[in-house]
Amino acid sequence: MAPPGSAHPAFGLGALTLAGGIAGYVRKNSKASLGAGVVCGGLLIASGVMISGDSQYSGHSLAAGTSGLMVLGMGQRFAKTGKFMPAGLVSVLGAASLAYHVKKALEWKD
Repeated sequence: MAPPGSAHPAFGLGALTLAGGIAGYVRKNSKASLGAGVVCGGLLIASGVMISGDSQYSGHSLAAGTSGLMVLGMGQRFAKTGKFMPAGLVSVLGAASLAYHVKKALEWKD
């Protein structure tokens, strides 16, 4: 059975974040990129699994929290460097994900 549509953003951003972390490590030997990509990407993918199961509220809440951390971390970096890639892009995608998952978590709240 295919995952519900509301899980797709978590899976998509999780995969993109994981791939970005690996790319940062391969291109710049950045262990911080690898660590953040694996942790944040893994949490987003895990939230997609939760949303696909019976834990929609918890899954959306986890995705919102992870997205919020991405916005805070990369938003500070973007403000400091002014470089859109990758900090600005991750901040924008994280903010969109945060807004979406907060909305969906509120829909599933008891």
